[in-house]
Amino acid sequence: MKQRVILLVGILISTMSYAQFEISAGSGYAISSAGMKLGTETSTSGVENTYGSFGEGTNIQVRGAYFFNDKVGVDVGVGYLHGTDKTVNETNLPGVNVDAIARARAFGATATVVYKFTDNFYGRVGALLKIAGKTEAVVSSNTVFSKAQSDAQSLPEGSYSETNYIEDFHGKFPLGFVGAFGYKFPIDANFSVYVEAEYYGISLKRKDSELQEFNTNIFRPDGTMAAESVYTLDNLPAGTYKKTTYVDELPNNNTDPSKKLSQKVPYSSFGVNVGVTYKFKKSAKKQ
Repeated sequence: MKQRVILLVGILISTMSYAQFEISAGSGYAISSAGMKLGTETSTSGVENTYGSFGEGTNIQVRGAYFFNDKVGVDVGVGYLHGTDKTVNETNLPGVNVDAIARARAFGATATVVYKFTDNFYGRVGALLKIAGKTEAVVSSNTVFSKAQSDAQSLPEGSYSETNYIEDFHGKFPLGFVGAFGYKFPIDANFSVYVEAEYYGISLKRKDSELQEFNTNIFRPDGTMAAESVYTLDNLPAGTYKKTTYVDELPNNNTDPSKKLSQKVPYSSFGVNVGVTYKFKKSAKKQ
């Protein structure tokens, strides 16, 4: 037992003698790699699916790396994704127009093993975890009233309602994969600039969603307002719920419209990152 303790201490001392710590900060842009269905575009000529990933967009990262020797280390980081707008529903039909986009606003963390192929060329591979955030849907829709509806409200024919709302979707915490290759361009003994090609492989299962804003106004055919804030968050129309819960199964006789079947939302992406690394003074090797 004593020999094992001595051996372990010796390994730790040997490892620490080569210890190297560095921190990095950077930003980048990622494009979709998932190609999963996000929504539809509907017109009088037909319906077309839209594909992509909510992982597309700009990101900011801060990472810290600890090297046990000249080749191998561990890297832990946190980052924020500011996703681009993705079409989930675009409808252009006589009397009905819908423009609905969704975008990611997410915080994530990574834990990877780093291997240096050369002093400047390295690779990272490990786990990716989304720790907070949302997929935000922004929806605007116009619906022209039928003649009967217009007459019932004493409005001229051609009057219409305009509804705008924002709904935040939240997912269960997932575990994904991250892999990257990078190259560092030294500036001096401590600073260097890095460029990385990075892949994220991750999907989120929806947990719930909640309306953040909701408003319906009614307009006459000439665009003048006939009624303001007919429906709001405090007065939602029938069949609309402030909060929706997503589950894996529903009974055939389900009577709760606020519950829907869950689905997976893609966040996978390919990206390029650029940043700066600061290398702390290396521990001196013990003789």
